[in-house]
Amino acid sequence: MFAGLGSGGNSSGLENRPELMEEVKLYRNARDREKFDNMADLFSILSTLQQLEKAYIRDCVTPKEYTAACSKLLVQYKTAIKLVQGYEECPNIETFVRKFKLDCPAALQRIKDDRPITIKDDKGNTSKCIADIVALFITLMDKVRLELKAMDQLQPDLRDLLDTMNRLSILPSDFEGKQKVQIWLDTFTTMSASEELTDEQARQLTHDLEVGYNAFNRLLHEDS
Repeated sequence: MFAGLGSGGNSSGLENRPELMEEVKLYRNARDREKFDNMADLFSILSTLQQLEKAYIRDCVTPKEYTAACSKLLVQYKTAIKLVQGYEECPNIETFVRKFKLDCPAALQRIKDDRPITIKDDKGNTSKCIADIVALFITLMDKVRLELKAMDQLQPDLRDLLDTMNRLSILPSDFEGKQKVQIWLDTFTTMSASEELTDEQARQLTHDLEVGYNAFNRLLHEDS
């Protein structure tokens, strides 16, 4: 019989100690819940990045797919690590990995390099520009999909994207991605900081970013 049951098989032992019947929760308040959610997000990103590295090594994903996914995960990691660094469980990523027994050496190496393995580290500006352009395209598309449509939420990243593309010498001056971004920057100059795009405009911006991002990836593939 169960240890908590009294004589005759009744449950009086449990009835006298109701705390034993309480559901065990990881958190007691909203602040604790946010803490565990943030740590879970970081855990998920590290696990996903580790699996992506293994998938690329095994030729389960194409270089193009890998580069896009890895760049996005590195952007997400930088946000996630900032959210947890105030917790005693995570003064740094190495402590977090040890505490939660994560086996992710490939992910940690990718984070240390701060670039997909497909982007060569030539100690020059080209590799950094490519990584920054990929990250900015993905960040902007994610923002619009999350319905962040105000001018001051999108214009700074669009400006950074155009400036970075202009610094990348392998991009032709008439690259369609540049042209589309410039059109949207011109649109934002007519708007106040808090003014938002309409749903139709947001849909068009998402489409234009996807077209520019795909064109950029095609150009990289042709040059590789």
